Amino acid sequence: MTQLRFAGLAEQVADDLRRRIIGGEFDDGELLPKLDDLMAGYAVSKPTLRDAVRILEAEGLLTVRRGRSGGSVVHQPTSVNLGYALGLVLAAKRVSVNDVAVALRQVEPACAALCAARTDRARAVLPRLRALQKDYLRQVNDVETAVAASRRFHEALVELCGNHSLIAMAGALEGLWSSHERNWAARAAKAGDVTLADRTAAGETHQRIIDLIAAGRAQAVHELVADHLASAQRNPRPAAAVIDPTLIRGASMR
Repeated sequence: MTQLRFAGLAEQVADDLRRRIIGGEFDDGELLPKLDDLMAGYAVSKPTLRDAVRILEAEGLLTVRRGRSGGSVVHQPTSVNLGYALGLVLAAKRVSVNDVAVALRQVEPACAALCAARTDRARAVLPRLRALQKDYLRQVNDVETAVAASRRFHEALVELCGNHSLIAMAGALEGLWSSHERNWAARAAKAGDVTLADRTAAGETHQRIIDLIAAGRAQAVHELVADHLASAQRNPRPAAAVIDPTLIRGASMR
């Protein structure tokens, strides 16, 4: 039985359960043991256990399902968790959406260059990017689905770079930007703000990015992605608008 000797019992239980979750003791999507079973391992009351579960739920590591067939569903931490936390910090500082766009223009090209530098890029990078490119081209005629497909391509440039620290940090920025851009795309579709020619040109640039990564041209792909973002990024809201972290939370729940 885990011994808890200090104040803040709920926090201590949450700390231990968090350690077990991120340590892989519980698989993603697995149900946490019921409170009665957890009480057998922690010398605390059921209300304290409930408080510990609420802490982890607020962190995005658990989703509590109510009802007779309910329970606490485990979620392994992802960049979505970090993106939501980052969004809260930036929103509290009244940081604009445009600030996130500027940050992405610095880190995403570096990730693309790392993709090109990977010796295993033919196996670990290119198949995914080519599949996403095909998906984009299939949906290019519809603004909303094309925007979503384009964001998946850009997110993959980060996810496949091979550097876990960058994947987490840049992935959080990508998640913030994507959530706002997808929210904006619905309005853009009605207003006709993004033409088919714009979307076709973006697809052609994506193909050039893939070709440069395949050739291992890290510097060239860094420059291309930087130029592409500078010209193609569209601020989902006015430049001074503060980011809305609830959008990334909503996207993660869909």
